[in-house]
Amino acid sequence: MSGPLPPAGPRLLGLPYDASSSFLRGPAEAPPLIRAALHSPASNSWAAGVRDVLAADGLTDAGDLALPPTAEARALIEAGVAAVLEAGRRPLALGGDHSVSYPAVRAVACARGPVAILHVDAHADLYDSFEGDRYSHACPFARVMEEGLASRLVQVGIRTMNAHQRAQAERFGAEVIGMREWSAGARPRMEGMVYLSIDLDGLDPAYAPGVGHPEPGGLATREVIALIQELRGDLVAADVVEYNPHRDVNGLTATVAAKLVKEIAGRMLAGATA
Repeated sequence: MSGPLPPAGPRLLGLPYDASSSFLRGPAEAPPLIRAALHSPASNSWAAGVRDVLAADGLTDAGDLALPPTAEARALIEAGVAAVLEAGRRPLALGGDHSVSYPAVRAVACARGPVAILHVDAHADLYDSFEGDRYSHACPFARVMEEGLASRLVQVGIRTMNAHQRAQAERFGAEVIGMREWSAGARPRMEGMVYLSIDLDGLDPAYAPGVGHPEPGGLATREVIALIQELRGDLVAADVVEYNPHRDVNGLTATVAAKLVKEIAGRMLAGATA
């Protein structure tokens, strides 16, 4: 097992899968729409850190995986992310529902060892099982923690915890920064190899309405951008998930997702920070 990745460029990988969604389908259609917003002439290719992330030495694109709406998709996702790592790149996955994070993290941990996960979301996604499905988009981080794929799980923006999820968070030692704690000034402190997972419903629906489970009282776009820019450690992989174009307004959420992709790519290109 090798150590942390050397500075290397990020590579997009589309994960068009939403068969593990519990409410609405739609996130499987997201990757090409996020890409379209990323390359839209309405904006430019520069991250706020003054870096052209779409330049020749920046963000590359592996395209979308062909994923069936069945359990076989998990193995294909794991293999697809592993291929990006084997090519010496940093996976930046476009979901898809949040269930894709489990096989993605699995690929990273199998290649590099357990990672510290920074998870932005309205929901903890720690159910042991949801509606009879242990691989639901409500369960990925329970599977991650059960398998020892993460050295830490830090969750930001959570505002829907119930008794079961609180018990699960305690069981797995999750560090939860809910919106009340965030508003009081709590911020995550990351180090080592970091996997960043952003569920777009972690943002307030005023900023990102195109999600299946909008939850008022969330993060502002500016706050999530600052979280990315100020992130410490070695950002070895990331995903942006749960964009549902059927619920979007004038492509606003796709634009937000593309902005976050640019900032994540810029942070990856910056390499490790102390």
